[in-house]
Amino acid sequence: MNTASDLASLAALLADQTRAAMCLALLDGRAWTAGELAAHTGVAPSTATEHLHRLISGGLLVERRQGRHRYVQLSGPAVAQLIEDLSAHTSPRPAPAHGLRETTASAALRRGRTCYDHLAGRLGVAITDAMTVAGLLDQTGGFALTPAGLAWLTEVLKVGPDELRPAKRPLARGCLDWTERRQHLAGTAGAKLCRQLLDNAWVVRIGSSRAVRTTPAGKIALRRLLELPDID
Repeated sequence: MNTASDLASLAALLADQTRAAMCLALLDGRAWTAGELAAHTGVAPSTATEHLHRLISGGLLVERRQGRHRYVQLSGPAVAQLIEDLSAHTSPRPAPAHGLRETTASAALRRGRTCYDHLAGRLGVAITDAMTVAGLLDQTGGFALTPAGLAWLTEVLKVGPDELRPAKRPLARGCLDWTERRQHLAGTAGAKLCRQLLDNAWVVRIGSSRAVRTTPAGKIALRRLLELPDID
């Protein structure tokens, strides 16, 4: 049973700006080294290591070792949902003056990005809306794949039926998008959809960030499959 002390400890983990920045970076679903996170957050490697120890001890991150290298990741989808939900509930601030590179990166994240293992931003919301209009997704009182949606994933996108069997993780759920302030598709279905779009090279990552973009082939495929307009 959670106690007030447990909740306060969790809040304290995310109350530090450096640790919060690390968790946001790890929303790309990939494993990062301590050195990469130190460079990303602009702190010394020793400082980054201290922060990572706290996040691992608090259960937000897990550590994986491969040879001499140490990697960290979010501990699972539930933590990713927590980080994204908290981000979505923060009040937007007036945009400060940025350099061209930072402004471009911010625009790319808003256009499309991965939220741990599913698609977010305008792209994620647009796909969710298109699936709903097409009768593949039912948002009445929550998120649920329709029989047509299950068939679409397995027969059109070639997701193995066994990958969509009941598990601890919901098959489909809504995730509040922190830039769009609307729901996008998450859960197992959202993860498999994102994986297939990446594997088909219909969606590709932009550099080392979690921003993604649709390729020319992807725009054609999504327009054909979902009547999805181009995301600008």
